[in-house]
Amino acid sequence: MIKCTTIGINKTYVGYTNNIKLRLNKHNTNKGAKSTKGHNWILIYKKKFKNKNEAMSFEYKLKNNRTQRKTILKNFTQ
Repeated sequence: MIKCTTIGINKTYVGYTNNIKLRLNKHNTNKGAKSTKGHNWILIYKKKFKNKNEAMSFEYKLKNNRTQRKTILKNFTQ
């Protein structure tokens, strides 16, 4: 999960990748997901999985669980 660093914008994004550094760089250079363009992002949560199916299942659940996302955001300290 990544968080927007733009002041006044409390936005997060959840996605799957096997290369976190490359994916974060794409988001920060406007080559990532459409909803992340125009903002700078920092990594606030990551989790490893044994296979892609498990990772994508968790991604789907986290994308649709605002309570869990808020908890992750609240527990994040820079």
